[in-house]
Amino acid sequence: MCPITKSAKKALRQSLRKKARNVLKMKKLKSLLKEVKTLVTRAQAKREDEQSSSPSQTIEEAKKLLPKVYKLLDKAAKTGLIKKNTASRKKARITKLINKS
Repeated sequence: MCPITKSAKKALRQSLRKKARNVLKMKKLKSLLKEVKTLVTRAQAKREDEQSSSPSQTIEEAKKLLPKVYKLLDKAAKTGLIKKNTASRKKARITKLINKS
């Protein structure tokens, strides 16, 4: 179905641009969360292998990424990409994961 009126055509163009922007932001957010999680799991695996200083280095890398994660989650919640409580839940869980290891 194609839009018929001029305003409907414009609304379609706008929604397609917004969708593309939102998909890009979600991909960036998910990849950053995944990166932090892999750093933490890598540190846990190294700790099990009894290697000396490398687990703390990966945890430090994860802690350095934490402000970026917070910033992206807060912006996503502010713009309506995700809900506010979802952003809070994700921030709490990722922080808990880092602090636990």
